[in-house]
Amino acid sequence: MARLTKETMFKKTSTRAETLLDKTTRAAQEIIDDETELRATKTARLRKARLEREATAPATPPKAARTRKAATAGKAGKTGKTGTGS
Repeated sequence: MARLTKETMFKKTSTRAETLLDKTTRAAQEIIDDETELRATKTARLRKARLEREATAPATPPKAARTRKAATAGKAGKTGKTGTGS
């Protein structure tokens, strides 16, 4: 027979705070896992849709970026000042 000690004779009971903490942790982990699964499902669905759209879309070259006009030197003339003192 096993030797009887206080460790083998008496079982440690968890306190109420630990039990509530464990419940909260488990619930939070379940929520996080569910959200992760939903996000992975949505990502896969969107990736599939994008690949299908790219496969059926005609290959068009991207439009060239619009260029801005160079800044003019006459900007200071709009205020009516000549640039000389006083």
